[in-house]
Amino acid sequence: MQYRTFGRLDWKPSALGFGAMRLPTIDDDPAQIDEPEATRMVRYAIDHGVNYVDTAYPYHRETSEVFLGRALQDGYRERVKLATKMPCWKVEKPEDFDRFLDEQLAKLQTDHIDFYLLHSLNADTWAQVRDKGVLRWAEGALTDGRIGYLGFSFHDKYEVFQEIVDATDVWTFCQIQYNYMDVDYQAGTEGLQYAAGKGLAVVVMEPIRGGRLSKSVPPSIQALWDSAQVRRTPAEWALQWVWNHPEVSVVLSGMSTMGHVVENVESASRSGPGILTEQELALVSRVREAYEALCPIPCTDCQYCLPCPSGVNIPRVFDIYNDLMMYGDENRAHAFYNSFVKEEERADLCIECGECLDKCPQMIEIPEWLAKAHGILCQEGESSTV
Repeated sequence: MQYRTFGRLDWKPSALGFGAMRLPTIDDDPAQIDEPEATRMVRYAIDHGVNYVDTAYPYHRETSEVFLGRALQDGYRERVKLATKMPCWKVEKPEDFDRFLDEQLAKLQTDHIDFYLLHSLNADTWAQVRDKGVLRWAEGALTDGRIGYLGFSFHDKYEVFQEIVDATDVWTFCQIQYNYMDVDYQAGTEGLQYAAGKGLAVVVMEPIRGGRLSKSVPPSIQALWDSAQVRRTPAEWALQWVWNHPEVSVVLSGMSTMGHVVENVESASRSGPGILTEQELALVSRVREAYEALCPIPCTDCQYCLPCPSGVNIPRVFDIYNDLMMYGDENRAHAFYNSFVKEEERADLCIECGECLDKCPQMIEIPEWLAKAHGILCQEGESSTV
């Protein structure tokens, strides 16, 4: 196992962190973790040098923390730094801060959380917990030892990320989505460098984009990978690209099979900042461009089309549709559209007024694409074609 730096701390994290969000389950029920197999996986990772284990309150329908509390018995808890996250969207009053943390400590069977995160901050959830005094509360929890260090995970635009980073000196670390397809998405490369420049450790989630960069790889993409002098699986290419960045402290992987664990541990042993050659970095850039070429809608998220008179979130709909066309993950696309796009923002509300057509610098036939996207995304389980 290779070890890296963790911001200003005098502690070396393993390059690979174990993410407990995609553990093996029984009968495809997220709430029923296959505990014997999952325990074997977690302990194998720790036995092979992994020293950072990450979970959160909602993972596996609020059973992941309970599982880890059992899996880290027999001396394994003492061998790792444990990270979990407060469900900020559930906080209704200041008393909830203590209620959630104490509940998590009980579930995890521990008297302290080494690295505690405010979960999934965006402009709304940040304002929600900030205005309820979460930073003042956290200072108390740091003082009484229930948490070792405070950080946050993030899903929003870079400007919001910068605002949160600059809000306090209490932060020790942050967690961002980052992979070779997301260099300009959410915090992106700019956020990675900004946080590291402020002395924060940066933990990376979704290095393989939830597995989409390794599953059902299009032949045109695989041909590019096969052209490399050094052969790697698509998953390892994605991981090594993230590890290549010296600003990255830990790369989390949500592993669901023992094969994933073994493969990722081996990949981590070959990792390091700056190990990819210029030719290999250029290859990854060509892969990115090839994936982007699979997007049928040339939307750049400039948002000139907004606000839509009917309330449609045009860029969001197009992003989900393009994502489906690139990676072919129908279940994810349906789930995101039906669960995370508000009904009042969906594509079926388009009345074809044409106002967006005059505003779009890419000259996209927006009403036509909205109709096509809604027809595919709203029907879970149906096959999708361009």
